[in-house]
Amino acid sequence: MSDMRAETLNIGDDSGRSWGNVFVGSSIVFNILVSGVYVATKFGNEALLETCGTLVIFLMLPYTYTLLECVKEKNEKKVVISNIVILTYLFSELLLDYVLRIPFREIFIVHVFYIMLFYATEFSIVSVSFYLNRKMGFVVTLTFFILLTCLAYLYLG
Repeated sequence: MSDMRAETLNIGDDSGRSWGNVFVGSSIVFNILVSGVYVATKFGNEALLETCGTLVIFLMLPYTYTLLECVKEKNEKKVVISNIVILTYLFSELLLDYVLRIPFREIFIVHVFYIMLFYATEFSIVSVSFYLNRKMGFVVTLTFFILLTCLAYLYLG
């Protein structure tokens, strides 16, 4: 690996760049909020659904920051591309759910691409988290498994 990785993130260390901390924190929050969306959907709690969904959209801000910092620091392409994938998902969520307000989950082909983009986002989140810090990669993975458990509960519970 390059020296850039070693400098990029030391969770809990304020000696250097903070984009890694922002990325990992945003990833944990993302997974918890999406879990909240699933639980709110299951119980028909529109207020919680709207709150969690809106907060997910606001995660565009920290992920944009991490992308700009990655580009500025000339990080590895896979880290930059992963940030772009995450932002693409968040932008598509904003566009489809909040701007166009179309029932895209009922349109099979659009929903399939949306699901593929969501899991590409999750893969990006987990892989970059492991790239930055192994321990925090496991924490982010745990929050992803919580998300998957909430998804299973939504459809199977």
